[in-house]
Amino acid sequence: MSVFTKTISLRWSDLDPNFHLRHSIYYDLGSQHRIEILESLGLTTEVMHKQHFGPILFREECVFKKEIRMKDVVTIHTKIAKMRSDGGRWTIQHEFINQDEKSCTLLTVDGAWMDVIHRKLANPTPDLALHVLNSIPKADDFILFD
Repeated sequence: MSVFTKTISLRWSDLDPNFHLRHSIYYDLGSQHRIEILESLGLTTEVMHKQHFGPILFREECVFKKEIRMKDVVTIHTKIAKMRSDGGRWTIQHEFINQDEKSCTLLTVDGAWMDVIHRKLANPTPDLALHVLNSIPKADDFILFD
């Protein structure tokens, strides 16, 4: 698999007064897709709860290229752009593609894992984090760092 994809359904409530996708919806859709990907790879919310960790974000950036309207058929393509070699930090990109195969938006998030008891950065079981993150397709310009 070269990319995780999800075709989304747009709701009336997702639109802004200009009748295109409201800016905050991109962030909501990206977040939902990330959790669905983690769940599909075995890193479920139950596992995170038992191990007392969860993903956190340091930065979210959305670059808007083309409007998305209610009638559009949109697919999110998700890849990892950067990852620390131990899986502790990562950058994930969500590209929103319309029915004409045009890139409409690029949502980029930088994140890590947090110990929810001690409220500090911490890796989950290292093998689990690496297995999951390595299972997500890499961007063409993927960077592995220490």
